Amino acid sequence: MSIEKFHLPVTRVTEGPKHHFFGYFDKFPWDKSGRYLLAQELEFTARQPEPGEKAQLGMIDLQENNRFIPLAESDAWCWQQGCMFQWLNDAETEVIYNDREGDHFVSRILDVRSGRSRTLCRPVYCLSPDGKWALSLNFSRLDRERPGYGYPGAYDKNESVKIPDDEGIWLMDLKNNTCRLIISIAQITDMFYRSDMEDTPGWFNHMLFSPDSRRIAFFHRWRLKKEDGSPGWHLTHMFTANIDGSDIWPLNLELMSSHYTWTDADHIINFSNRYSHKWQYYLYTDRSHECRIIGKDVFPGDGHCSYSPDGKWMLTDSYPCEDSCRKLFLHELSSGRTLEIGSFFSDMSYPIPTRCDLHPNWSRDGRTVCIDSIHEGSRQMYTLDVSGITGC
Repeated sequence: MSIEKFHLPVTRVTEGPKHHFFGYFDKFPWDKSGRYLLAQELEFTARQPEPGEKAQLGMIDLQENNRFIPLAESDAWCWQQGCMFQWLNDAETEVIYNDREGDHFVSRILDVRSGRSRTLCRPVYCLSPDGKWALSLNFSRLDRERPGYGYPGAYDKNESVKIPDDEGIWLMDLKNNTCRLIISIAQITDMFYRSDMEDTPGWFNHMLFSPDSRRIAFFHRWRLKKEDGSPGWHLTHMFTANIDGSDIWPLNLELMSSHYTWTDADHIINFSNRYSHKWQYYLYTDRSHECRIIGKDVFPGDGHCSYSPDGKWMLTDSYPCEDSCRKLFLHELSSGRTLEIGSFFSDMSYPIPTRCDLHPNWSRDGRTVCIDSIHEGSRQMYTLDVSGITGC
């Protein structure tokens, strides 16, 4: 099927001269009432942050002329995923975000109404839908291996250790402020060993809880070496596991896995490079070898995919196409119909770690989509009303 162009009106909800963004595509920027939209505010863009350069955290009041309400500051943020700023899943008025204390990273929970705050023992990567748990990893290690995703400037005892056995995925108890290592880098390397994993850094990234909070998905990545022995690109294995680290399942050990999301408790949509049909959106069934393609050969490449709250539409974007524009798509799962609902110019001079992906997010009612974009010259946040297409 071909892609239909149906560009929707775009509303800018943040204003310069400062820059604003939300970050990754797998979190809700909207609160449960739909009135407030989280945002991170910066004085600069198009360069990496240095330790000590703080992001201003706030929320946009969509019912009061998009007024930006400052809430806190963070000294632990990056351009792709921010400081993991998001609403707590089991609270109406509490947000969580990562920050720095001395030479290490922590997370903080803030009540946006009362101003009360408390600090947790580790930074968070993702939250369980039931509000009880978070996953954490070494953001210093992530910053070294994938600049733009981790945070610089903290002490890391395993900086020179290629495959540590005391570092990996940590399960945090949000209620009791405790954590424990559930899967180490050494453990997963031993279980699914390849010769090109020898003497090269390994790390975890892109972790998510299943919608029923019982399973997690995650990437194990390791860096290849070039012929001259210098660091090269990385490869990816994708896994699922129980939240205690047991019952590890190799979801994709083929060529590559990229952006993904859980569509329900047993399925994951992931843009993958597989031997059968190369790069496609594949729908995987957890703990099985079932896998089918979504929108075969329709999309121009990798994108940040998610399903609408009612499960009828897939939202995704693209990296810059031949016209230097990032595209925004809606794909109807039942019919296979695909709409390009927006096209946004992207300044290609931005260094790769600082690039501004659209990172589209659904509103909780499925009526609105939020994106980050630089098509007007600065990094700002925008919304699109998709209710006329989705019927929400």
